[in-house]
Amino acid sequence: MSERVPVPRNRGFLFLDSHPAGCERVVTDMWQAYPDPSEAPEGAGPVALVIGSSAGYGLAATVAGLKRAGIRGIAVSFEKAPTERRTATAGWYRTAATAELARSAGRELVFLNGDAFSDAMKEQVADLVEQRFGGRLDYLLYSVAAPRRTDPDTGAGYASVLKPIGRAARTRTLVFDDQGVPEVREVETEPAEGDDVEQTVAVMGGADWERWIDHLAGRGLLADGFTTAALSYIGSPLTAAIYRQGTIGAAKAHLEATARTLDARLRTTVGGRAVTSVNGAAVTQSSTAVPGIALYTGLLRGVLGEEMVPPVRQLAALWDQLTGAAPLALDDEGRIRLDRWELTDEVQAAVAERWAAATTETIAGLADLDWFRAEVRRLYGFSVPGVDYTAAVATDVPWPTPAP
Repeated sequence: MSERVPVPRNRGFLFLDSHPAGCERVVTDMWQAYPDPSEAPEGAGPVALVIGSSAGYGLAATVAGLKRAGIRGIAVSFEKAPTERRTATAGWYRTAATAELARSAGRELVFLNGDAFSDAMKEQVADLVEQRFGGRLDYLLYSVAAPRRTDPDTGAGYASVLKPIGRAARTRTLVFDDQGVPEVREVETEPAEGDDVEQTVAVMGGADWERWIDHLAGRGLLADGFTTAALSYIGSPLTAAIYRQGTIGAAKAHLEATARTLDARLRTTVGGRAVTSVNGAAVTQSSTAVPGIALYTGLLRGVLGEEMVPPVRQLAALWDQLTGAAPLALDDEGRIRLDRWELTDEVQAAVAERWAAATTETIAGLADLDWFRAEVRRLYGFSVPGVDYTAAVATDVPWPTPAP
């Protein structure tokens, strides 16, 4: 078994290696952060499919689903195995740790590694539902953030972009130099052109989510009352020009329109439901790629401190609503809102005041930079309390295989 001492080498917010023990501890901490339900789930537990289960809100959905709702079923992600030169991706190690938690909790959860956009993955999942889980699926949570997608019908490739629509957008953003010194910069992003919007919608909109439902329904695998939720984000007016009003926002609007279409269909066919779940801000591998989000999130933490709600607690609340343990908290457009704590007038006014005052010289007193830096490193298993980073660890952790 290969052992080494992984070190946190990075290019901006992207780290080249990850730490297996740190990633395991991150998942364990998520598990322990939320209390057990007041009543243990009875029986075998509902059958769930989580698509995009290894990172961000998808990981939180998987961990919270196991602990809060007692789910069993299938989790799908796309991660890279370790090589002689590189560790595995952080999601690979997080998946191994999640599998161990599921096993220790007595929940059968099968982890698949591959392209969730492909029909081959959909067929593999459908076969597993039929053969291992009684042929009926109760829940599907969709949490996919990807740079590109291939249409299985046409073979056409699509690439998503982060651009404003209509005109260029200037925003402030937060970067760190090689020594970790923060700098507030103003960047300009050119507007979408050509078919940028259509390409981004094709990748990040609701087309693949709907395709999953079509495939599973076509196999007769949707249980009575089947419920599906796609995880989404709206965010602050401070980041709207790049995010909600930009190409990604167009994709999110398409996702929400797809939810309404699916909801009407599922109510008629299986007495079910489809919703989008609007989550609050968090430091994720996807969010750090969006200009302005790093600065905004650091300032938000500076305002809220420990009152900032972590993803696992948000997703535990989502599972409570989906399973009926708590009433649905819908907005006027039928979306579950898990971001109300972030978007109150009081909180947004305080963040906006700090945003206007933020410069390289003042940022340390306005944002929680220590927390933000630690959160970025934790995405890759570094800066996790309780982990000995001087000790060699096994990096060739196998992908979890289901019991016979």
